[in-house]
Amino acid sequence: MIEAHGPPPLVHRTADFRGVTAAVLRDASSLSGLLLSAAGAAGFSTAEPPLVRSLPRGGIAAVLFLDLGHVSLHTLPERELLLLDLLVPQGKDPQKAIDVFARKLGTADVRAGRLDRG
Repeated sequence: MIEAHGPPPLVHRTADFRGVTAAVLRDASSLSGLLLSAAGAAGFSTAEPPLVRSLPRGGIAAVLFLDLGHVSLHTLPERELLLLDLLVPQGKDPQKAIDVFARKLGTADVRAGRLDRG
């Protein structure tokens, strides 16, 4: 029998949100708040406030570090696209965070994927 050591296995979820207005994708303050709202809705424990950076061509990159994992996003306003990446402990429900983003961004065009990690 093999015993597990270290932190619990992780779930890696991704979601692409298409058809999001460029103004929303350039609003660093709102996106930072959205990261916190989504993490709270999914029951994630955050380690610190989101780290947010403006990118060339008006995009935003942000990461919210969790006690174990992260929630990050990248925006591409010229393509009306937000890319979301969640690495969370097994047993947490990252879909709740994805649902918060879908609701707040007002888009029905969401493509999501999942990988078990660790």
